[in-house]
Amino acid sequence: MRFWDTSGVVPLLLQQEASDVVRPLLESDPMIAAWWGTPVECASAAARLRREGLLTVDEEVQVLALLEDLEGAWFEIRPSEPLRREAGRLLRTHSLKAADALQLAAAITWAGPDRKSEIVTLDERLALAAQLEGFTVLPGPAGLTEDRPPLP
Repeated sequence: MRFWDTSGVVPLLLQQEASDVVRPLLESDPMIAAWWGTPVECASAAARLRREGLLTVDEEVQVLALLEDLEGAWFEIRPSEPLRREAGRLLRTHSLKAADALQLAAAITWAGPDRKSEIVTLDERLALAAQLEGFTVLPGPAGLTEDRPPLP
């Protein structure tokens, strides 16, 4: 099982350049751990693409249905006070946005003190922070983009 950041999940739902990089990761290990806010971030990405005219309403509905299927199969890290405290520590330690700090705090909560786990992210800042926190970052430097990956 790997922890998946939203930036890794979105290319599973929409055809993007990164889709060819992340789909083999899911095929090699179909068990996903994800933050409870990931569905909201994915729905936000789909809604933005629809508003920008890059997705039709029907395509957005299809993306949300795929998301619901994926969400129904993953292990979700729920909000908690320790997770919130960890996110605060991460904000003081790394150059992260609040949502990324919550993502990484969820990964840390999931991995436990060992942290010899893998995290799938395409976000460069989150990848660096995750690596410094002891995670193996996938897909690796070639798959990373600054901040969030561009959406179609």
